[in-house]
Amino acid sequence: MSKTVVLAEKPSVGRDIARVLNCTKKGNGYIEGSSYIVTWALGHLVTLADPEIYDDKYKTWKLDDLPMLPPNLKLVVMKKTGKQFNAIKTQLNRNDVRDIVIATDAGREGELVARWILEKAHVKKPVKRLWISSVTDKAIKDGFKQLKPGERYLNLYDAAVARSEADWYVGLNATRALTTKHNAQLSGGRVQTPTLAMIAARENEIKAFKPQKFYGVQAVTEKGLKLTWVDDKNNNRTFAKDKAEAISQKMKNKNATITSVDKAHKKTYAAQLYDLTELQRDANRIFNYSGKQTLSIMQKLYEQHKALTYPRTDSRVISTDIVPTLKDRVRACGVDQYARFAGKVLKRELKLSKSVVDNSKVSDHHAIIPTEESIVLDDLNDKERKIYDLVVKRFLAVLSDPHEYEQTSIEAKIDDERFTAKGKRVTKVGWKEIYDNRIDDEDDKGDQTLPKLAKGDTFDKLKVSITNGETKPPERFTEGGLLQAMENPARFMSSDEKHLAGSLTKTGGLGTVATRADIIEKLFNGQYMDKKGKHLFLTSKGKQLLELVPEDLRSPALTAEWEQKLGLIADGKLKKDAFISEMKGYTKEIVQEIKGSEETFKHDNMTGTKCPECGKLMLEIDNKNGKMLVCQDRSCGSKKNIAKRTNARCPNCHKRLELRGEGEGQTFTCKCGHREKLSAFNKRKQQEKKHKVSKGEVNKYLNKQDDDFKNNALADALAKLKK
Repeated sequence: MSKTVVLAEKPSVGRDIARVLNCTKKGNGYIEGSSYIVTWALGHLVTLADPEIYDDKYKTWKLDDLPMLPPNLKLVVMKKTGKQFNAIKTQLNRNDVRDIVIATDAGREGELVARWILEKAHVKKPVKRLWISSVTDKAIKDGFKQLKPGERYLNLYDAAVARSEADWYVGLNATRALTTKHNAQLSGGRVQTPTLAMIAARENEIKAFKPQKFYGVQAVTEKGLKLTWVDDKNNNRTFAKDKAEAISQKMKNKNATITSVDKAHKKTYAAQLYDLTELQRDANRIFNYSGKQTLSIMQKLYEQHKALTYPRTDSRVISTDIVPTLKDRVRACGVDQYARFAGKVLKRELKLSKSVVDNSKVSDHHAIIPTEESIVLDDLNDKERKIYDLVVKRFLAVLSDPHEYEQTSIEAKIDDERFTAKGKRVTKVGWKEIYDNRIDDEDDKGDQTLPKLAKGDTFDKLKVSITNGETKPPERFTEGGLLQAMENPARFMSSDEKHLAGSLTKTGGLGTVATRADIIEKLFNGQYMDKKGKHLFLTSKGKQLLELVPEDLRSPALTAEWEQKLGLIADGKLKKDAFISEMKGYTKEIVQEIKGSEETFKHDNMTGTKCPECGKLMLEIDNKNGKMLVCQDRSCGSKKNIAKRTNARCPNCHKRLELRGEGEGQTFTCKCGHREKLSAFNKRKQQEKKHKVSKGEVNKYLNKQDDDFKNNALADALAKLKK
């Protein structure tokens, strides 16, 4: 009997699919049933070959050898995961296998993971596509009933290959050119460099900002009603102090007369459902989680706990086919503290607006929402609970009644000047009940509890005062703020690039929801930016990189142009080869620009130690094992360890110690100032061992305590109670 191979992206998803398809026989990297063989990748198993595969000369980085432009890029199996690739290849090439179902993540990158495996395994069997947004049993069963023909996704595959090859040509050549030209480990890419440029632009805005003092006038009645002065354009502040003083002076001993009382019934709706970027922003703002941390937690909630839908989505709405499942999802997540709110939602007739259900705004996946599988909250750890809580509350809030209130706006005249006050009375708490009314709207600012007022009412004995404040500079980026800027970088584009802003917005900005957290991580690891508290700062290396890279690589416009063309490839309106040809031409241009640059790079980690090989000064480098000295000349390559991070603890502050020096001179040092020779440290440890009590002696002592306790009066009383 012929069988179908199902190729998933990860083992956990593979196991879920295998269970649903009744596959129970476990093999080496696969699970088999009567009709299906389910196997899995481990993310990418196949990648583009390194430059040295094309020519031995590329083993050494030399500026003269650039640009590297092989006519056709080759695929190689990644060494780390080669065993799993071979396991998949064996199953794909079995004689009893008639066709293949691609069940990797439903998106451009997921398509690439599977198709590269099929290409490298030289498989030409018919292909079908499983396209689902969650890995619940129901979603998998429904997906297998509606498998799509593989040919439908060939253009998407072409777009994925085009993106990957373009990044190879441009990224590797720019990185090698910058590194060899400036003799420093520098990397330039179409996403990470514009991201860095946005942080620089914000820093420049802050430096250029000049605070201005502003003034206002406030009048308070005897009963505490606050009236705020406004001008003809409804501005409640002025930058002219003398104007504020003149108005204040004019108000003295004058009465206020109410000229209008307007009441309006208003509604506010919950914020839209989460996509990954919005969730990462909130998790960073509320819990200080990094983007990568949030994605990792979400991945567990999706794969392991089956509690939430696919995390790597840029949609904040759901499609119409999800609507019939909403109440099942409410029942599944409506446990413990969510039960009361879920009960109210279940009693409602759901009338959902376009801000919740909109097929035209769902890309590969809909917004992040709970699945139909019931959840045991105790199975989640603290961090998982926090992220789950954000998603469930947002989901229930969107399906709940709107928050309703009566807004009262008052206008008064004092002399010939206008004053206003506003207040509101809540008529229905609605969705805000889920958040204990802790979420405030922008409109709430300035609201106060108003007494009963009518047109023509007058107030005397007013207390008039001048208020003042100062304009504030834009806030430095936090990681959450940077993620938002990457999603919508249009304001960081120059005026002649604004026509591309629409493309960036349509394609989701710089990077993808799946890669943005990794890009930020790379900028930290490359020491281009640093974090102080929750705010991000450019390092000296980051600032210099922006001066050294070609201008094109600093702007989000390059990504916008690429994404525009990749979208055309995915739609079958542009040939992949035409795009790659254009990318090769662009690569030649940027390499030439870097070669001809007269800018220089200054190391900020230069030491006074000379290299024993070539005599040039050495650089101090931090790595995971400690600190080392590296010759500044990359062609020399001389290295020397100077400090090793150890597990030994400081006797004063208990932080980890560093071991410096060589031979008998080796010394432990601590940031608190403690220093101790290795020989003295070993001697101290030997002394401590002599005074340590063994586990056996501790247990013997505790047993004796138990015996003593058994004989006392309280123990006897307790024993009687047990009877």
